[in-house]
Amino acid sequence: MNLEQSPIVIFSHGKVTGPKGNRILALSAIAERLGYEVESLDYRRLPTNERVSKLNNYIKDLDRPYVLVGTSMGGYVSAVAALSNNPLGAFLISPALYLDGYAEAEVEKLTCPVTVVHGWRDDIVPVENAIRFARSAGADLHIFDGGHRLREKLTETEHCFEQFLRQCFVQSKFVAQASNFIPEVVNH
Repeated sequence: MNLEQSPIVIFSHGKVTGPKGNRILALSAIAERLGYEVESLDYRRLPTNERVSKLNNYIKDLDRPYVLVGTSMGGYVSAVAALSNNPLGAFLISPALYLDGYAEAEVEKLTCPVTVVHGWRDDIVPVENAIRFARSAGADLHIFDGGHRLREKLTETEHCFEQFLRQCFVQSKFVAQASNFIPEVVNH
């Protein structure tokens, strides 16, 4: 992995949205301002399992640190992909976890830093699912007074995202410095 290149933020959109939705564009601007490159994969018309495969295939060709970001079904896709890969972190917005029709995945076993943003009044993915996941995975959890799309809480979501990326950026710089560190051997 080339730790000298800019980290990349990989967005995974939800079931009924696309790769250039308003929230992804807003969060992309934050990532770019902080020095990340951005990629938003297009999953439209793909079944869930193929979405996970598409993300895994994209990740396997990367030669730099990366962060996964997913909304709704994209949150599920990002969490499942993070299980078998090594992202700097995962930022999940209203992730579609523990829902009927989605393959069971042991997402509680994620080892990277995870932040979850969810709405109290989410009528698509119950907030209890986010609480369950955050407790079992040790994820940071931010619950706002909003629905599934959290349109009315975009500013708060942006703030959480920026803080999350700053943490990941520090982590990637630390890893890069540590990988370049060669201990000095002193002969006595």
